[in-house]
Amino acid sequence: MRRAEHRANRLLFALEADDLAYLEPYLEMVSLQRGQIICEAGEVLHYAYFPHDAVISLVAVMENGSTAEMAVCGREGVVGLIPTSVTRQAFGNYVVQMAGTASRISLDQLQAAVQARPLIARLMNCFAEAMQARILQSVVCNAVHSVEQRLCRWILSTRHRTDQLVLPLTHEVLAERLGVQRSTVTAIMGKLQAVGVIQQVRGGITIADCVKLEQSSCECYRRLWTIFERLLPHTFKAERG
Repeated sequence: MRRAEHRANRLLFALEADDLAYLEPYLEMVSLQRGQIICEAGEVLHYAYFPHDAVISLVAVMENGSTAEMAVCGREGVVGLIPTSVTRQAFGNYVVQMAGTASRISLDQLQAAVQARPLIARLMNCFAEAMQARILQSVVCNAVHSVEQRLCRWILSTRHRTDQLVLPLTHEVLAERLGVQRSTVTAIMGKLQAVGVIQQVRGGITIADCVKLEQSSCECYRRLWTIFERLLPHTFKAERG
């Protein structure tokens, strides 16, 4: 049963049975609560997390207290593994964006597995490459696309990660992740609801029309998931739409 639970994460799902069996003794199931900080900026990372239904953001906190999201990961990957890191220090706060469960493993054990098992190493390196592409594309997106397009991309990507149409995303959380004013998010959400793209409920949103939501987004959404599907073909089927 534990193996089936670990396979809720798409990277672990993609492993061959013997490679997952190699990792399994070191994996533990953990529950993650919304808002939980699993590692703060500057702290040493001790664990890697393979989310099942949780979503974890890497958040930059500025001197004035404002925040912006640098990276985000859900069931498609692993959080905390930085292949080229020497110090293992966190670049920002790792914050649980959506509560759920994850498979946790010590970084020492995971890196030992990467050294010992070539297919594990390849999978982790492909994920790291996909994440690098995602971060670089996000830099472009932030520079050339509107807040509305970026917001729609964020909602679509969260839907992709969770396979859920009802998402516990508040205006405050979305504003923090995008690095914009809450009033800006509120105005955009009202517009999207008025044209039937979403429905706002207490403490979250329901996606009413995925096609219209993608039309309101930007090319970055499809481009980023295409990269993931190319580099990690066994982790995701074409689940969009």
